[in-house]
Amino acid sequence: MTNLRTIITGAALAVAVSSSMNITAANPRPDALSSAPAPFDYTVDRFADIEVLRYQVPGFESLPLRQKMLIYYLTEAAIAGRDMLWDQNNIYNLPIRELLESVYTSEATDRSGDDWKAFETYLKQVWFGNGIHHHYSMDKFTPGFSREWFTEQVAKIPEPIGMFDEGKPSFDLLADVIFDPEVMSKRVNQAEGADLIATSANNLYETGLTQADVEAYYNAIKDTTVANPISYGLNTRVARDPQSGRIVEQPYRLGGLYSPAISRIVDNLRAAADYADTPAQREVISKLIQYYATGNLADFDEYSILWVDDTDSRVDFINGFIESYGDPLGMTGAYESIVNFKDLEASGRTETISANAQWFEDHSPVDPRFRKDKVKGVTAKVITAAILAGDAYPATPIGINLPNANWIRAAHGSKSVTIENITRAYDEASHGNGFNEEFVPDAATRKLLDKYLFITDNLHTDLHECLGHGSGRLLPGVDPDALKAHGSTLEEARADLFALYYLADPKLVELGLLDSPEAYKASYYKYLLNGLMTQLMRIEPGKDVEEAHMRNRKLIAEWVLEKGKPAKVVELVNRKGKTYVKINDYEALRGLFGELLAEVQRIRSEGDYEAGRDLVEKYGVKVDPKLHREVLDRYSHLDIAPYRGFVNPVYTPVTDADGRITDITIDYTEDYPSQMLRYSRDYSTLNK
Repeated sequence: MTNLRTIITGAALAVAVSSSMNITAANPRPDALSSAPAPFDYTVDRFADIEVLRYQVPGFESLPLRQKMLIYYLTEAAIAGRDMLWDQNNIYNLPIRELLESVYTSEATDRSGDDWKAFETYLKQVWFGNGIHHHYSMDKFTPGFSREWFTEQVAKIPEPIGMFDEGKPSFDLLADVIFDPEVMSKRVNQAEGADLIATSANNLYETGLTQADVEAYYNAIKDTTVANPISYGLNTRVARDPQSGRIVEQPYRLGGLYSPAISRIVDNLRAAADYADTPAQREVISKLIQYYATGNLADFDEYSILWVDDTDSRVDFINGFIESYGDPLGMTGAYESIVNFKDLEASGRTETISANAQWFEDHSPVDPRFRKDKVKGVTAKVITAAILAGDAYPATPIGINLPNANWIRAAHGSKSVTIENITRAYDEASHGNGFNEEFVPDAATRKLLDKYLFITDNLHTDLHECLGHGSGRLLPGVDPDALKAHGSTLEEARADLFALYYLADPKLVELGLLDSPEAYKASYYKYLLNGLMTQLMRIEPGKDVEEAHMRNRKLIAEWVLEKGKPAKVVELVNRKGKTYVKINDYEALRGLFGELLAEVQRIRSEGDYEAGRDLVEKYGVKVDPKLHREVLDRYSHLDIAPYRGFVNPVYTPVTDADGRITDITIDYTEDYPSQMLRYSRDYSTLNK
């Protein structure tokens, strides 16, 4: 399965990283964002390597009550699936969350010393990671408080709490998981040569299974000759049947795994259906309910087709097991939901791009054998997120292109979105942080970034999601999962390269999407700076790059640096002891992006695993320790959080004397711990 998600960590990512890497546009926005919002306090909390922000939902108050009701029930459905993601991430996440929150809220807990401060930070990290592992590095969090202090606090929790009843994990077991660095150390392991299943601590595969077991199982049941294959493994946990010893799949569905959570999702989806924007959307919701009832992936495909065909509903949503970054083999989807409504003004930009999709496909630098003869159903819009949930919360994508199934995309098209109220929040919260002054070597380049980076990064995300992921085709008979553990990295690289190549095309100026043929240079500079240097702030000393989006950006940047070296297209230069990126030939750089795009598309179209693996391992993984130390030192003086995420607004029904809902209000004042504790109190469905 391909992963088609732009997450906030880099540009693909395009806008995401631009904002998350804190290069910002100081000038007024040249598009729909030009109407600045009223003063708004974006920053909520700061701890460890994380900053928590708020985002606004402009336009919600002016929606008609019917759409507010639709959004309300869809948001309730979204949050109801929270426990599923926690359990997918690790088998002990839910009991550990309950234990930590019991200590946090107990009046008997000692809050006087350093252990308490470290405990509070640890709990906030666990909340942010939806479990005990970092959401990005996948490493287990290291508690800064002692096991002895923690044991004393747990002993003071008033009885009975029922956490350690028969059949539940013991305190000693949970404490070992928390404190022993060797126990479940990595949620997703991508190290070349390792058994990726046996060494990953997620709960998608039963303990004791090996990578060879799982690959043999799926190889035996997959039929790559069919034109419309299901997304094997998307909504299942793989286990060994205790009676027969055979490997089986345990589906997430009503009556199966996660049934209590799915039942609550379905109840809210049924309520939402009464307020659907269109009859087509009501049918979408009905089919999603059917899929949750059966767990049948053919039902999911039918739902996906109905969803992508519904282009008239202003309110939209995703809800389900979607992206597979959390699976070392890239198959099982993590629970995710985003509820949104269309930004009518800003969507003019993406609609222009999608209307010209065939032109972009026809002029792509890839081999014509790998292009689509006819691009179908590409729809794109700018949206306003109303709620973030599951794997999209607290850290969130800023662009999405779905569905992931290649045959659906070829036959029915795809939906692409840029979440602009999220990119606005990143941008507004980044002003004046000193990043440009530290890492951009000259005033002319800083001026270029100030003037054009925000709009070009938005366009990068538009092109990445709307056209990049939807471009190209697999040759007949090629398994969509042929690239295995490297599939996500190469797919993100393919979409990023497509966007980078076309950002410099005069067609964007011709279409009125940019007002200067020089604008693309801002995004080119930021992208290479990020890929070659500044994203290293997220890596611990001595570690390799492991996350798929970071590998993608490093792969692209390192490849063009090496291939352009003879002509000095791009250089790393030293000025007064500091390293800077210098681009000498932007036109030649575009040509290199095109060359690499052609090769990555060939790898994907032919399912060339060996070539894909070699590309990722050579350019996307290893870190120069000297440059890494320099980047970390320079960042340490800026006090910039490497990672950012969000708290959600709170939606509350207003009723009249007869109990009828007359309005839905929105409130932005809930803080981070309060929201996390409320979600655990009101939406816990599995940890009972």
